[in-house]
Amino acid sequence: MTTEKQFQEQVIDIARSCHWLIHHDRGDYRQCIGGDAGFPDLVMARKGRVIFAELKSEKGKLTYHQERWVEALEGRRAANPEVYVWRPAHLDQIANILSPRYR
Repeated sequence: MTTEKQFQEQVIDIARSCHWLIHHDRGDYRQCIGGDAGFPDLVMARKGRVIFAELKSEKGKLTYHQERWVEALEGRRAANPEVYVWRPAHLDQIANILSPRYR
């Protein structure tokens, strides 16, 4: 079974190979002034696209705080962010979405 950490490394490898800029907050939200719990694991940007991705193992569940972030980000249609909850089974779909040919 793929751990969330291993899965995250796979997604980052795919994103880097497709020339995405990647942000992963490695810190504890409680140490961040003004930060709220549950912020997505990865923020990726390339050529005007922005993706927020929460990564979960196959059986992992979103916390209440993660659900709030997903709902808040999905609600911002004017800014057009792409918001995903990805699991290891989605690796082919992830590679397709991160591909320069997507869209």
